[in-house]
Amino acid sequence: MASLFDSITHSAMSRRRFIQASAAAAASLSLAGCGNSLTTASADKMTAQEGKWITAACWHNCGGRCLNKAYVVDGVVVRQKTDDTHPDSPDYFQQRACLRGRAQRNQVFGADRLKYPMKRKHWEPGGGDKSLRGRDEWVRISWDEALDLVAAELKKAKETYGNRSLFACGTEVGRLLNLYGGHITRWGTTSYGAWKFTPGKIGYSFNAGEETINDRIDLRGCETIILLGSNPAWSSAGSPSYHFLQMKQAGAKFIGIDPFYNDTYALLEADWIPTRPQTDVALLTSVAYTLITEDDPSTNPLIDWDFLKRCTIGFDGDSMPEGADPKENFKDYVLGTYDGVPKTPEWAAEICGVEPNTIRSLARQFTKTKKVAFLAGWASARNQNVDGLPQMIMTIGAMTGHIGKPGHCTGVSCHAGAGNGGDALVSPGKDGLPGVKNPLDDVFNDAHIWRSIVDGKYVYMGPGGQDPGVERDVDIHVIYHAGRALLQTTDGMNLGIEAHRKVDFVVTHAQFLTTTAKYSDIVLPINTEWERVGGFLTGNREMAIMYSQVTESLYEAKSDQWIVTELAKRLGFKPEELYPFDEKQQFFNKIAGSKVVTPDGKDFEPLVTITAADIAQWGVQGTPQQGRITLPELQEKGIYQVERYPGDNYGYIACADFVTDPENNPLPSESGKFEIYCRSLAEVINGTGFSKIKPIPTHIPAPDGYESTFKDWGNKVKGDYPYQVLNPHYLRRSHTVFDNVQWLRETWPNPVFINTKDAESKGIMDGDTVLLTSRHGKTLRRACLTERFMPGVIGLPHGAWVDIDEKTGIDTAGADNILCGSVPTGQGVSGWNTCAVNMEKYAGAPLIPDIEKPQRIFF
Repeated sequence: MASLFDSITHSAMSRRRFIQASAAAAASLSLAGCGNSLTTASADKMTAQEGKWITAACWHNCGGRCLNKAYVVDGVVVRQKTDDTHPDSPDYFQQRACLRGRAQRNQVFGADRLKYPMKRKHWEPGGGDKSLRGRDEWVRISWDEALDLVAAELKKAKETYGNRSLFACGTEVGRLLNLYGGHITRWGTTSYGAWKFTPGKIGYSFNAGEETINDRIDLRGCETIILLGSNPAWSSAGSPSYHFLQMKQAGAKFIGIDPFYNDTYALLEADWIPTRPQTDVALLTSVAYTLITEDDPSTNPLIDWDFLKRCTIGFDGDSMPEGADPKENFKDYVLGTYDGVPKTPEWAAEICGVEPNTIRSLARQFTKTKKVAFLAGWASARNQNVDGLPQMIMTIGAMTGHIGKPGHCTGVSCHAGAGNGGDALVSPGKDGLPGVKNPLDDVFNDAHIWRSIVDGKYVYMGPGGQDPGVERDVDIHVIYHAGRALLQTTDGMNLGIEAHRKVDFVVTHAQFLTTTAKYSDIVLPINTEWERVGGFLTGNREMAIMYSQVTESLYEAKSDQWIVTELAKRLGFKPEELYPFDEKQQFFNKIAGSKVVTPDGKDFEPLVTITAADIAQWGVQGTPQQGRITLPELQEKGIYQVERYPGDNYGYIACADFVTDPENNPLPSESGKFEIYCRSLAEVINGTGFSKIKPIPTHIPAPDGYESTFKDWGNKVKGDYPYQVLNPHYLRRSHTVFDNVQWLRETWPNPVFINTKDAESKGIMDGDTVLLTSRHGKTLRRACLTERFMPGVIGLPHGAWVDIDEKTGIDTAGADNILCGSVPTGQGVSGWNTCAVNMEKYAGAPLIPDIEKPQRIFF
């Protein structure tokens, strides 16, 4: 290694010193400076060095999880690249990484990595000065001291208050606490929103709607593709946009329904229909009105009446389920037969903001005589009171017959399944660890976690969140974060901070001083996937990535399993009670259990050939087997991808068997059909106590929706919070991950996007610091004026790490969930994708760019 870095720095240094120096350089130099001083110097020398390309994990949850290769010289990553394992083509495409994955070495080797266990300076058993959480100084401590303190606090809480005083999030710590007598956990709809639970009840699937659209090759046969709240160019920046381009090149016309004319719509030259957040059900109800009133089977056949008759219940009075009031059918609701309110385009326009004739034109695009795909992202369903949105989307698809046929589909296009629906063709095996059952049944809903802790009571809805709501008392004394980013990414962050400052003890496993770590008492540094033995990632249905260890653990970082094993010893357990075998054996079990579709597309077979020599070399337990690819080859390539071509055996047409023969292929709904009238959906929601819903899809105003921006809706008088905030995913981050990476901070500055007319009315110019205020919190961002957000809607990118000015109580980072409240609705859907706010030019000191803010570096 010395020879390589001698050529760069003219002095030899240890690996540890190199990591420190390179991290400091990344922190202090501009991106251009790093490129000029490092890249040029190393480029001429790199090919002469003894290095190796290793498949590195790109494990963050964007939905892409593409192929990421690291060039390692003596344990140091000096370059990255992406998929070059085969020539690229539309049919057999490369799994190319985006700028986030390519910036990952700036994350793993970042100067702000947590290097050692830390304790809050003013913490003491019982909490000390709890108000200092989030703003206290940090003291370095040893691993033994840190583990002893954590174990002591767990023991004290259990012995004094019982296991119901422990709230924890994380797979590994969950195993430990389950062994220790149990703990309170969480459940939620997370990214899926209303697509989490609604699809299974109305007849789609129980997999968040991911199996509701056709595969990418079939979608090239579509004439019209209508996208609702979809932006894979930012949120799943791997292959989906490439697939959509193939559909465009094959002749498809695109329409985008969204408050934001995003990069995906721009790429596809889509017709843009701006619509307000949380109002899609109203818009689509008026689409249904147009279809019903303009349909003429002889001259203008818009509706597929045969499909409705064979495949649905609840569309009209003749198709209602037994025991239901015929007057509650969907058609008569739309026409206003009984309530006297026809759901005309004029009725919808007042709510959604789309001009009535545009609604009529949109409705005609769904005609049954064309091949149409209606593809929705999850984003529009991450709002309050939208549990009926998946049902409404399905209803439009059913009315027009765009389900279950080649070139026709209706459903979810998002995350790993964006533009490419269907079951996985290749998948990893399981780690083989036996489960450890939680003796407690208490679970908090995500949208109510912090309110539950602060108030000491919560609504119990069963382990899966589907039972009638029952109030229970609760008294949390310990919060343990060892997975997810709960404080940052759940509703009501200000209330979450209050909850963290209430309890006796907070501990977090972290790689950086993230939001959860910042508001903790003890922080335990964990290593990254680049520093672990290896594992598998899956993205789109056609591939599985096997990654390997890239570098040894940096500083004193440890794995989650190491930490909980050490805690288990201190709590009186033997390590094997928690983990009967080590992480290498777990990894090997995933390899041995991997499956790939057979050539006929009808079954699965082992993916990996494993020999007795492989088992001996790995030092694990296993049985030789014959598969599709050898273990050394898979480890070298890092990926197995099923080769596709038009007419192969791996195509997928969602719901095709049911649509062809409904009687012999029932759906998972109560009736076995698509339920436009869904009794079970209404029963579950109305039993939670959060909100009320009808069995048919209807627009329900949200506590923080468009109607809430008015103090007098009838007379259209705006209130104190006259704008709606939308929280798009952003190329700087994958949710909250990467927000601290300097390369990405410089490239993507994280402004607040404001419509030009709205900005002019407030005297706001490009670059001005803007204060956003909601009922729940305040945040600052620099303005970016644009016509790409519709008037009345403000774009605040999702995922920035909160940074509160303790003197003013204002967040200075643009953290979206600081503006949201703890307001669960429906099936416990988190309503964080929009809320009502006020906007004004900030009178205080202007914000500096994020790239100029000091990194959170310790020791």
